[in-house]
Order: sequence, then C-alpha cells, then structure tokens
Amino acid sequence: MLKIMLRSLAVAGLAAAALTLPGTARAQTPEKVTIVVFSFPSLGAFMPPVIKAKKMDTAHGIDINFVERPPDAYTTQFNSGEFQVGGSAAVLTVGLADLRGVKVKYLFNLFDFWGTFVTSNPAVKTIKDLEGKQVAAAASTTNFVMSEFFAKKQGVDPSKMQIVNTAPPGLVGYAVANRADAVQLWEPAYTLLKARKPDIRILDTKMAATWKSFAGGERIPYLGVAAHTDWIEKHPTLVPKLYDTYKEAGEFIAEHPEEAAALIAPKSTPEQRTALVSLIKANERLGMNVAPAGEMSKQIEAVYKVGIDVGYFKSEPSKDTIYAKPMK
Repeated sequence: MLKIMLRSLAVAGLAAAALTLPGTARAQTPEKVTIVVFSFPSLGAFMPPVIKAKKMDTAHGIDINFVERPPDAYTTQFNSGEFQVGGSAAVLTVGLADLRGVKVKYLFNLFDFWGTFVTSNPAVKTIKDLEGKQVAAAASTTNFVMSEFFAKKQGVDPSKMQIVNTAPPGLVGYAVANRADAVQLWEPAYTLLKARKPDIRILDTKMAATWKSFAGGERIPYLGVAAHTDWIEKHPTLVPKLYDTYKEAGEFIAEHPEEAAALIAPKSTPEQRTALVSLIKANERLGMNVAPAGEMSKQIEAVYKVGIDVGYFKSEPSKDTIYAKPMK
C-alpha cells in the first residue's frame, strides 16, 4: 500500500512539474496577433466583433487584437510594417505594396467584390450621367478603384467626375443628406443606407457581364487578410490558425445571421438590423467567401490586370504576393 501511495505521489509531482515547464505554459497561452482593419461599416470590420464575442481566436490558439484605422492610415501603417497583419487587405493594395518594394502576401480571401454608385438625384439616371457631377467616395479605397473600372467599361470618363473624398463611415451621411449627386459605396453600408433611405437608387455598371468578358469568370477576389512576408516566415503556424478563425466566423455568420447582425452592428435600428440579416442570408452583394489565396490565384491575377487597366499599377505585381501554401 505504501509503495502504491508513494508511486501516486511521484506521478502527481511529475504532472505538476510538467505544468510549470516553459514549453507547456507557452502551448497553453494563445499567441497574440495584432491585426489592423478599417472601421465599421467597412467589410474588414464585419467579422472581428463575431470573432471576439465568440472567442473563436482563442479557440484556435491565438489572441487577436483588432485595431481600427481609416483607409489612408491603414495603408501607410501596414506598408511601413507598423502593423504586420492586415484584415482589410484588398487585392489591389497588396499588389501596389509589392510594386513599391513592400514584401507582403495575400493569405486568404474573405469577401468577393461588390461596389456601386447610388443616387437620389432625378437628373442622374445612368452611370454615364456622373460625368460633370459631384461623387462622394472614399477615393483611397480599392473598392472605388474597382468601381471606376466598371464605370469606365460603360463609357464613363472617371476624370470627369468631381470626386469629394471622405472616409468610409461618412459615405452613408453624404447619401442621406444628398450632399453629393451620387455616392460610391459597398456593403454593408449600402444595406444600412437603403434601410434609412428607401428611395436611393443603384446605377447599373453591368458588373457581372463585364467581369465575365474581362476575366472569364464570376468571382472577384476583393478583400481578405494579408501579412508581411517576414512575419509569415517567423510565424508559419499562425497562418492556418488565422484562416481557421476567420473560416469559423464566416460559417457562424451564415448560420446565425440574426445573432451575427446584432454583434456586427449593435447600434443599428431594428430596420437596419432586419436589412443586414437579409443581406447575410442572400450573400449576393455581401459576397462572403472565405477561401485560401492559393485556390484563387487566377482570379487574383485578373484583379491585378484591372489595376493596370485603370492606371493603378504601372506593371503587374509578382505572383509571390499570393500565399500558395495549404491551410492545413
């Protein structure tokens, strides 16, 4: 009996000692990751509140600190390396960073592209009517650049639009107050705007037909998560954990739209909340599509060609900007 007791005490002591080993402690502590994102209602701010409220990050062994920045500051601080990981990473900004000598990679996609021009001005009936008119836009965003591309394909001369530049959160206010002839914006801002101003109209850019003709496909990789190459090399195991976290968030949002909408837009009105739920359920304009960059490399390269077409790029970015390793 005494031998059994001593053996049990020894086993317990070894177990307790193991818990105090540095390696074991590190394994139990989620690794911290800081991710810079745009402010709501931008898409980059769509999943973070769900991830944090449901503790999806810590469930996958990471602890994400989301930091919000307006577009200009986001680009500057991400490209400089002040922030090593970006959660509002548009495909075009990743390509532009590469051409400027910043080594970054598009890790995985979160949303496919959807953007539009809206108006309540009776004099503006078609996209061509925007020439000579005031258009409120977050001009530094790639959603605006992409929308310029589709407008250009419909015969619009973008240089003839009088652009009133503002940050994304201000776009809805411009549309509600009719402070410009038209506003360029995207989801979920459009859905929230439509709930407040039902008479707002979309100007058709024939996006689907144009993209099929230009790229031969339907999906347009638009916004996801990117990171500096040196950060990826130092933290190779964190990339799959980030992907799994966002993948779970996307699945939760799709499966629980009512609960997700309350987390994403807690200050919204009941009408806006209902509209947001409908947006999630349909997903046509939201375009939520969490997928590894390596699985959509051809589509990403087509988006790079858009950058050349509109003069955003002088040459095509390197294919090394597309993270090709599997997420498992």
